[in-house]
Amino acid sequence: MNASLRLGWRTLWRDLRAGELRLLIVAVLLAVAALTAVGFFADRLKGGLQRDARQLLGGDAVLASDNPTPPAFVERARALGLQATTNYGFPTMARADDAQGGATKLVALKAVTTGYPLRGSVQTATAPDALGQATRDVPAPGDVWVDASLLESLALKLGDKLLLGDTGLRIARIITLEPDRGAGFMSFAPRVMLNQADVARTGLVQPASRVSYRFAVAGSAGAVKQFGDAVEAGIKKGELRGARLESFESGRPEMRQTLDRAEKFLNLVALLAALLSAVAVALAARGFAASHLDDCAMLRVLGQSQRTIAGAYAFEFAIVGLVASGLGVAVGFGVHYAFVVLLAGLVESALPAPTLWPVAFGLGMGLTLLFAFGLPPVLQLARVPPLRVIRRDVGGLKPASVAVLGIGVLGFAALLVAASSDLKLGLIAVGGFGAAVAVFALLSWLAVKVLRRSVNESTAPRWLVLATRQISARPAYAVVQVSALAVGLLALILLVLLRTDLVASWRRATPPDAPNRFVINVMPDQSEAFQKTLRDGGVNKFDWYPMIRGRLISVNDKPVSPDDYADDRAKRLVDREFNLSNSAAAPPHNIVTAGAWKPDAPGEISVEEGLAETLGLKLGDSLRFDIGGILSDARITSLRKVDWGSMHANFFVMYTVANLVDVPATYMGAFRAPETKGFDNALVRAFPNVTNVDMSATIGQVQRVLDQVVRAVEFLFGFTLAAGLLVLFATVTATREERAREFAVMRAVGARASLLRQVQRAELVGVGLLAGFLASIVASVIGWGLARYVFDFTWTASPLVPVGGALAGAVLALAAGWWGLREVLRRPVVETLRRAAE
Repeated sequence: MNASLRLGWRTLWRDLRAGELRLLIVAVLLAVAALTAVGFFADRLKGGLQRDARQLLGGDAVLASDNPTPPAFVERARALGLQATTNYGFPTMARADDAQGGATKLVALKAVTTGYPLRGSVQTATAPDALGQATRDVPAPGDVWVDASLLESLALKLGDKLLLGDTGLRIARIITLEPDRGAGFMSFAPRVMLNQADVARTGLVQPASRVSYRFAVAGSAGAVKQFGDAVEAGIKKGELRGARLESFESGRPEMRQTLDRAEKFLNLVALLAALLSAVAVALAARGFAASHLDDCAMLRVLGQSQRTIAGAYAFEFAIVGLVASGLGVAVGFGVHYAFVVLLAGLVESALPAPTLWPVAFGLGMGLTLLFAFGLPPVLQLARVPPLRVIRRDVGGLKPASVAVLGIGVLGFAALLVAASSDLKLGLIAVGGFGAAVAVFALLSWLAVKVLRRSVNESTAPRWLVLATRQISARPAYAVVQVSALAVGLLALILLVLLRTDLVASWRRATPPDAPNRFVINVMPDQSEAFQKTLRDGGVNKFDWYPMIRGRLISVNDKPVSPDDYADDRAKRLVDREFNLSNSAAAPPHNIVTAGAWKPDAPGEISVEEGLAETLGLKLGDSLRFDIGGILSDARITSLRKVDWGSMHANFFVMYTVANLVDVPATYMGAFRAPETKGFDNALVRAFPNVTNVDMSATIGQVQRVLDQVVRAVEFLFGFTLAAGLLVLFATVTATREERAREFAVMRAVGARASLLRQVQRAELVGVGLLAGFLASIVASVIGWGLARYVFDFTWTASPLVPVGGALAGAVLALAAGWWGLREVLRRPVVETLRRAAE
């Protein structure tokens, strides 16, 4: 073993000085840096969400419901020694005094008591432009705290009265941060916070009012868990109808969804960098092994055993792997700060320090990458026979052991799937690349066979004949070259398609002209006048639908109740009223995925596919709704895909008729408000009963988040681009010495350098065209799979992608070949002949 270590140190320093390990080190460094950069960011993000989850809830656990918390559960919390507080909220209209303009605005009212919030702090300011300060106070009786946007909308200032229902309350402070605000529909409206003692004075809460209650608890982890278990048991038994438990694990689902999508993008780009680096390592290691065959043959002549040689190279690769992986971890740690800056708007507070997990994962990934793809060809050096010293035709490299290579590849693939944090993403990316390699190898082999038969040597140009002979004389090398080049181009083309098509599809979900106003509670006799007012104000494009409240009471004549379903979402849906609507024409922003929309067909409905899946509904089922005491039966004739983030008016269930007779309904609309100043206030004054919700801030926030995610993906794209170029360089230089010997012979028999340059260019362009064409086809397929099954986008790749991919492949292969092979044609004839004869 000591002999192996000594020999390993000597060969390591020699190879480092000679630059023969440079390509291996760069490939491993790129892969580890890309993966650990995402890993460090995800680790810190997870830690930040875990730390802040309780503050985002306002407690350790929250029982949210549509009814006051039953006394039994309040007593249960006290018996467990938990702190507890209740707040509740509802939408209502706030208005300024007539003397101050009398403007009105939909607000989200929140009534709190002393002790709110149990976790985190509300931040308030005493001037519109002042910084918020944390406080443990709550509004005093007679006072309200409001969002700054409400002051601007109603032309009020601190100290003025805000009219709520039957009373007026003094505006005392401006809310700058509300930790448990959430992101429900009413959270988009300006917040008004008041003391619960003032609610009765307003007269806003009546027996039929729809109020959301939040009973928050805080205390020891064991007591919180016991309370949570009691609540879950109560929900299952039906003691808490319309209730749900929000705990540490649930946190902020709307923020988690955005961050998950961003993390998937970043993971995909990092996976592509790692896959490309694996190809580069395999090619570089094979070239490294080929250049050391003669050295190992001489070592065998001098008496070194196979075991010593194998141990020496294993030791050398272990040191190289540790050093390259360590450098990659360091680079990844530095790079992840760029993600923190680029995605700063997604996480409001400073992130905690990362754990050691990304470090361990990066080191493990780097060593696995090197040993799985780099060591198998190098270990063959130990089996080089001493006879190679006098006979160069023996002891060449053979295909690696299937068992050794298979174990390494499976281990590497398992690590990549684990790193993806999403099984579908990992399987599509890793499995797609694995299948692509097999497809590339098969098609490139067939292409070589076709090429040999398609070129007529008697009529074709001399350079084309020689290039064809070069390729067909080494079919195995041609297959490896085309396959490796195609894999590199596959990743690059896939990233370009992601950048253009997937990101564009994401942006189309909330385009710049998306509706930014929702209006509800428009009475039937106001419908025509309201639409006319919109048109007079310059709004010619808007959604306009009846809104009907109905409760599902039976499916196929069988009564339904929450107890019939195990899924919590299904229980909540059955336990409340649906928003129904009707229209003879299918909504243009919905996609019919099953059945057919039949205009003006009485007794037929279209159901949102997510609702159908949750409730187990299918085409042909008969549903009965109770609509304000009127029973309505209808049959499902179509299912629709609804994008709930599109900012359009959407419904779970729609009747496919223009009018529903004798059914109580109001109207709702969605439109983009004109830039005319005072448009909203004029609309509310003309129709004071209408609720007008301004979504501009929300749309702007969504667009900012998209911009941040796209910038982060483009930043990490640099790593994958470098890995792709590394593969291209390694691919075209893998046969450099073979080309040198062949060119030496041709130059010896009189071939001009200009002819050899034409041959080289033709070969590179041909290989690049084929690789680019194959890569673009497979990239379109993998992109479609990712779009449909991972990111839920509509795939719209252009049919010209294969043409562009083929041309890009030819240009990149030619550029990489010029850089990597320029030295071959510059060698003196005597030197190339001497090398060819060795």
